[in-house]
Parts: sequence; C-alpha cells; structure tokens
Amino acid sequence: MKISKIKEEFTQMSVEQLTEKLEHLRRELFSLRLNASTAHIKDYSQFKKIRRNIARVLTIKGQKES
Repeated sequence: MKISKIKEEFTQMSVEQLTEKLEHLRRELFSLRLNASTAHIKDYSQFKKIRRNIARVLTIKGQKES
C-alpha cells in the first residue's frame, strides 16, 4: 500500500481502532523478531515497515487524543 493511503486509513480510524491496530502491529513485530531469531527471514525490510507504521499510529493517536 502507498504511504498516503496508509495515512488516510489511519486518520479515519477512531482512537479505539487505533489502539487495536497498534496492538496488532506490535504483535506482528514481536512474531517477526521471534522468527528472525529462530529461522531465516527473506524480507528484512518488514522490520522497518512495521516500526514506521507503529510510529504513524502513535502520532495520529496522540493528535486525536489532544
């Protein structure tokens, strides 16, 4: 997905939905780290993509809460 579509998707979510998305992304990052330590991963760029999406969610969530 393009970044603008991702940002638009996140801005349309409510705070509760953003919290759920944040939990999902953190679980996904954890499982990716676990798989990296136990097996070979083909696409290491997933780490960066997930971390950036977590940061995007946190930023938008902070803006909506204030």
